[in-house]
Amino acid sequence: MAQARVNPRAPRKESVFGERFAVFAECLLTGVWIAVACLGVVTYPAAFAAGARHLRRRTAHEGGGLREFLADLRAAARGGWVVGIAGWAVAVAVWVDVLAARAGIPAGPFVGAVGIFALIGAAVALLRAAAVWTPGAAWRALLADAGRRTVLDPAGSFLVVCGLAVVALSAWFVPPLAVPVLGAVAAAAVAVEERYRHR
Repeated sequence: MAQARVNPRAPRKESVFGERFAVFAECLLTGVWIAVACLGVVTYPAAFAAGARHLRRRTAHEGGGLREFLADLRAAARGGWVVGIAGWAVAVAVWVDVLAARAGIPAGPFVGAVGIFALIGAAVALLRAAAVWTPGAAWRALLADAGRRTVLDPAGSFLVVCGLAVVALSAWFVPPLAVPVLGAVAAAAVAVEERYRHR
C-alpha cells in the first residue's frame, strides 16, 4: 500500500489549543494598544472601537495589525471624542452624587446608588456600541441601539460588567495587569454582541 506523501510546504492547520491561545495573546496585545490609545483622555471610546474591530478581524482570520488599528482609531475618534467628553461628564456627575450621599443629605444613599448603576449601565452600553462599530457608523445611533441591547439582554450585559470587574480588581491588586486585561474586556463585548446577533 503506497503511503501518501506530505507536502512540507503545505500550511499546517493550527490546533484548537494553539488557535485559542493565539486569540488570548492577541487580546492581551490589543489591551496594550487600547491603553496607549486611551492616553488622549477623551479617546477611550475610539480606542475600544478600534480594539474590538481588530479582534473581530483576528477571529475571522482576516489580516490586520497595528496599522489597521491606528486607521480605525482615527476613524472612530472623529465622532468618538464627543462621546468621550460625555462619558467624563457622566462620571463627574456620579462622583458628585456619591459625595452628596456621603455628606448625609436626605435620600443620599439612594441617589448615590442610582448614580452608580447608571454609570455602570452607560459603560456597558458604550462597550457594546464599540464592539459593533464600523468605519462611517454614527456614534449616536450605535449608542442608542446598544442602550436597548443593554436592557433587553441582561445576561450579556452582566458578562460585560464581569469583564469590567476583572479590570477593576486587576488594577486594585496588580496595577500593570489592568493594561493587557483591557483587551479581554473588548473581547468580552465582541463575544456578547456575537451571542446576541445569533440569538
